[in-house]
Amino acid sequence: MLKTPSSTALAASGHAEGVSNDEFRAAMSRLAAGVVLVTAQEPPLDPDDPGAPAVESVGMTATAFMSVSLDPPLVLVSLREGSRMDDLLDEQPLWAVSVLAESQRHIAGRFAMKGRISDRLLFEDIAHTRGEASGAPLVGGALATLECRTEERVAAGDHTLVIGRVLTARVPSAEGGALLYFRGRYRQLG
Repeated sequence: MLKTPSSTALAASGHAEGVSNDEFRAAMSRLAAGVVLVTAQEPPLDPDDPGAPAVESVGMTATAFMSVSLDPPLVLVSLREGSRMDDLLDEQPLWAVSVLAESQRHIAGRFAMKGRISDRLLFEDIAHTRGEASGAPLVGGALATLECRTEERVAAGDHTLVIGRVLTARVPSAEGGALLYFRGRYRQLG
């Protein structure tokens, strides 16, 4: 006889399959992921202020990033629905990704903080250039940088999957290993 979860089990777990959020997080924490910084430009927050910068740089640490297609070159990043980056990329189709090196753990941590200071201050002491195609910050010392244009946005549970066409791809640094995220901590290869 096929056993189905009772309505009590469904209500307690919050998921039809009986997997709790904690169980799901614990299982997925065993999957090592590369760490990237997703960046974009946002229009000035106060266009009437002559002292305000012409554009604002926005950044977000992400581990849910992957290649989707070679022809055409497409990548995917998963953004928490309603996050600042999700809202910005809903309006701004151009963005960039810097694949962080193991020596850039401080950058990953800085842009992953909740309740952090303004992104303008976070970028102040980080070596970066502006991408030619996107205008978004590209982190100096990154293992690779990509500039993208959003092709599609897909709602997926409490996240938005943003699929971007790669406009530029560079490998500015061949030194060092990749920064990884595994079991809730930043790690190094080896």
